[in-house]
Amino acid sequence: MNKPLLAALSSLAIAGVGAAPAVAAPQAKAAAAVTVNFAGTVSLSNCSGSVIRFPNSADTDPALVLTNGHCLETGFPAPGQVITGQSSSRSFGLLNASGSRVGTLRANQVVYSTMTDTDVTIYRTTTTYAAIRSTYGISPLTVQDTHPTAGTAIKVVSGYWKRTYSCNIDGFVYRLKEGDWTWKDSVRYTSACNTIGGTSGSPVIDTNTGKVVAVNNTGNEDGQRCTENNPCEVDASGNVTVRQGINYAEETYLIPACFTTGNRLDLSAAGCVLPKP
Repeated sequence: MNKPLLAALSSLAIAGVGAAPAVAAPQAKAAAAVTVNFAGTVSLSNCSGSVIRFPNSADTDPALVLTNGHCLETGFPAPGQVITGQSSSRSFGLLNASGSRVGTLRANQVVYSTMTDTDVTIYRTTTTYAAIRSTYGISPLTVQDTHPTAGTAIKVVSGYWKRTYSCNIDGFVYRLKEGDWTWKDSVRYTSACNTIGGTSGSPVIDTNTGKVVAVNNTGNEDGQRCTENNPCEVDASGNVTVRQGINYAEETYLIPACFTTGNRLDLSAAGCVLPKP
């Protein structure tokens, strides 16, 4: 995993992460990329995250924060474990476009957390999107509800480090195995996204749409096979591939279908396929 920061520092201490159009026709222009910055990202005590909304969220809904399952303050969820409705008072440093901390948000609940099939934690905060915009002039990031596409230009935006990583989606991994955990249909980055400890939970943003398509979570640090901090790729036939120095994220397009009016979690909703308790 792109470990929570304290774990990352501990490891460092031990080791010493077609055809042209006719002339008369105007040539179509590619869609301009949006500006991706730190606005709406957050810093956690040991990880990164972002304030998110879904396509059908309302401004008056309680704001949600997305990070990794392995960033949960009570420890890594066990394989097969799904946590819902757990009380939390965790705080998040809210960043503006330039990466300056402009305020503090606070959670009152872990809405959903798991490291099974995916690696996500979603917190409910004590405030609304409208209140955040009114107070800080910052809007949430929207989670895309369709599968991302290979080749897409992306940015991984770390609120903890106030640093961005630019690369492309290299492809998708049938199963990504790390220690006792297995994740499905993970995003593999091209090598330019050399994320490090503390970037866990960073939103992965499509630079053409500005939407969140995944959440950054891990990378193979030492070339080991399927161990913690050294995930391996497993294809549908069971063949294992190790890519030292390559980093990964977990898709988020499945999440919106599991939230209904008022940003309420409903794991029984039609189309919701997230793991259930």
